[in-house]
Amino acid sequence: MPQDLTPGDGQDVLARFKEAREHREPDLSFVIGTVESIVPHLRPGQVISLESTTYPGTTDEEIVPRVEAQGLKVGVDAFVVFSPEREDPGNADYGTHNIPKVVGGYTKGCQDVGVALYSAAVDRVVPVSSTRAAEMTKLLENIHRAVNIGLVNEMKIVADRMGIDIHEVIRAAATKPFGFVPYYPGPGLGGHCIPIDPFYLTWKAREFGIHTRFIELAGEINSSMPGWVVGKCVDALNERGRALKGSRILVLGIAYKKNVDDMRESPSAELMELLSAKGAIVEYSDPHVPVFKKMRRYSFELASVALTPENIASYDLILLATDHDRFDYDLIQAHAKLIVDTRGRYSNVLPNVVKA
Repeated sequence: MPQDLTPGDGQDVLARFKEAREHREPDLSFVIGTVESIVPHLRPGQVISLESTTYPGTTDEEIVPRVEAQGLKVGVDAFVVFSPEREDPGNADYGTHNIPKVVGGYTKGCQDVGVALYSAAVDRVVPVSSTRAAEMTKLLENIHRAVNIGLVNEMKIVADRMGIDIHEVIRAAATKPFGFVPYYPGPGLGGHCIPIDPFYLTWKAREFGIHTRFIELAGEINSSMPGWVVGKCVDALNERGRALKGSRILVLGIAYKKNVDDMRESPSAELMELLSAKGAIVEYSDPHVPVFKKMRRYSFELASVALTPENIASYDLILLATDHDRFDYDLIQAHAKLIVDTRGRYSNVLPNVVKA
């Protein structure tokens, strides 16, 4: 659901939304507030399309009754569809026009109108049988990523204990031309979708007496990764006769994925918080985020540090959290005392690089 839309009284809605996210429960304040502000102005022949990721049943249970309360018959006078947003920030090959658009209508008439609407702007529209099927489609896409990332993060921990480079293993496995899709480990999950959306289905499934074990286990593994990375930092410093407390640490990359400036749910912020809580002196460098933007849970009065040889050499540890292409990795490796690499950017065995 959008984070910057605050209908109605604003602060109360935002507070409820934040509380719900903390407890992994869906909060429809934005959706309902927006619908309630629209429906008094709805005219016959118009269409409402919900694109926010949500649990199956939201469109039918929350939007349709509010439209029909205005005296409009959905599927006859007005049309309601669910068409989940699909985007990949930083991807130069795919944008709105060439990412296939899934559309589910409340009725066949709604379906036809929704397909016609999106076909004017999108190369390929994919109709599904209902709004619930469309809602579940988006959740499956996000859950698929969350579970597979959880799997490879767990494999990383096992491989690390066995002295095996998980990135080497993934590269080798990816040469298989069928039956394998490479996923890559990291310091945790970030972004506004993958860390949160799977739990919409977990919440709704309880209504049907179902315990979504894969989703919850993947969530546990992925949310534990920042703590595991901090442990690797502690061990790396200890091996060099330094304590974490009082050490100067530079976090490279605080966006949640490379080559973007989006910090939402970024594991880098969690890493900074955990390191600071243990007494480290933490700063960051990110060419896409010149000043640390206040987040839902984190706030640091910091600006991005320039990566000069002198600056790099002044830190006890460089923590590579988000591997932006604009970083000069040779420069960093040449001048850093110690690097903890959570992204597998350094594929060779180097004396000052620890893989995490």
